[in-house]
Amino acid sequence: MKDLTVTIRRFEPGRDRAPYFRTYTVKVNEGARVLHVLHAIHDTLDPTLSYRYSCASGQCGSCAVRMNGEPVLACMEEAKDNSTIEPLNLPVKKDLVTDLVPKLSQIASFCTKKEIVLPKKADIDAIKPLRDCIECLCCVSACPAVDVTNFIGPTGMRQEMRLVLDPRDGGHRVSDAVRDGLFTCTSCQACWKVCPKEIEIPGKAIEKLRARANRLGFTLPRHLEVAALVKETGRSIARTSESFLEQVPDVIEPDGPMKATVGFFVGCMYNLRQQQSALDAMEVLKRNGIRVIVPKDQVCCSSPLIRTGQLDYVDELKKKNIEVFRSRGIDTVLTMCAGCGTTLKNDYPADKPFRVIDINELLVQLGIEPPAKLGVKATYHDPCHLLRGQGVRDQPRELARQVVDLVEMPPVCCGSGGGVRSGIPEEAAALGKRRGEEIRKTGATLVITSCPFCEFHIAGHTDKPVKHIASVLLEGYREKDRAGPAKQPAKARKPAAEKKAGMKKAPVKEPKAAKAPKAPKKKATGKKS
Repeated sequence: MKDLTVTIRRFEPGRDRAPYFRTYTVKVNEGARVLHVLHAIHDTLDPTLSYRYSCASGQCGSCAVRMNGEPVLACMEEAKDNSTIEPLNLPVKKDLVTDLVPKLSQIASFCTKKEIVLPKKADIDAIKPLRDCIECLCCVSACPAVDVTNFIGPTGMRQEMRLVLDPRDGGHRVSDAVRDGLFTCTSCQACWKVCPKEIEIPGKAIEKLRARANRLGFTLPRHLEVAALVKETGRSIARTSESFLEQVPDVIEPDGPMKATVGFFVGCMYNLRQQQSALDAMEVLKRNGIRVIVPKDQVCCSSPLIRTGQLDYVDELKKKNIEVFRSRGIDTVLTMCAGCGTTLKNDYPADKPFRVIDINELLVQLGIEPPAKLGVKATYHDPCHLLRGQGVRDQPRELARQVVDLVEMPPVCCGSGGGVRSGIPEEAAALGKRRGEEIRKTGATLVITSCPFCEFHIAGHTDKPVKHIASVLLEGYREKDRAGPAKQPAKARKPAAEKKAGMKKAPVKEPKAAKAPKAPKKKATGKKS
């Protein structure tokens, strides 16, 4: 037995003026679940505590609560000392008991066809990844779109797709999904990351429903315009100024000994909208001994089309990009855009001839020259496609702490993803406003992130500067150079470290043009951050 302390949010509508928190310490067995702790509090300390449970084996979904902000099943989640237990983000009936009926009643019911149709094995196999839902509503509690729109929620979309795949169902499921908010999903992936049954709702349900909606003519007008631009120019962003690719040479050599060679996938935003962030990143890579090959014929990664269900041109874009890097003998492709990175890692073929790595992962793997501390209080915004799409959380924080004083805020979507900013700007603005409020609460004077869409969108909802981690590191290096003699470039790691990082040390095969590139119009390192 051991003592375990938890803080529980209490509230009884009609009796309490506002929610309040109460702390309890109870004795429980090692490995006790949250539900065991609630039982112990109810049975030994406070019989007025209300919570819901039934099967106690992870099958009914009735005991869902939030622990330290994350939805969990109380019967399955191991209790941790000094945790905070709250109800799901739903209307509260009393304490940890929420009203599930409004959301559950919106979930579509089976509509039997008049004729008898038996599902084939292929139908059953297609339905299988979607049928394990226990209707706990953890996904709904975590969904940012539900809070600011009339979105039915992730589990409602899951059910729509499950019925689409069932030949026995006779409902109009795709049009129903459009009516119920199909295009309000930001692709943040919070729903399936908290799902006790690990149902991948964004990829297995919502994106597939959007593809069917596209074939039926339901795609939003703005999304159609983006697709047309990609087909015409190879980019999802209209050209307004000199691109990043026009400002840099084909190969950017490092300062000092070379640690690694990578191919750089710039992405549409950093190529055509926020070029300076990408230029800053090249400076940081150079300073840390990383040789960068920049193929000029790369195109859009296809993420804007995949997320909005416009798949006709996707395979062509994938083949183009794979060949661009394969033909140069590049075995490691570097990204600094969260959306591009998760697309190249997860949506491209598993047997592609290169691995994909985010700039935060690369810099932490190889180690960086320590920058100067800026004496700035900053907060870090987790891009959804980096945190949940690629599992990259600790690396950007490790880098940021070397140059700023970091304060945390909840990892919530800013509203810029999934085609929402372009297709439903009022929803994106509502979520951006919420993000701005969280930033204000931290007291930070700087916002750091690792995604161009987050950079661009959040900047419109806060009065604090928003910068990519690479730009902040570069400021630390410039401050270091101003403060004293320039530090010699960091020495290359030992071969064992290079092998572990999976990088090439020797120069890779390059096109002839790369050996004698024309002088760029601007140097990769010539602008101030």
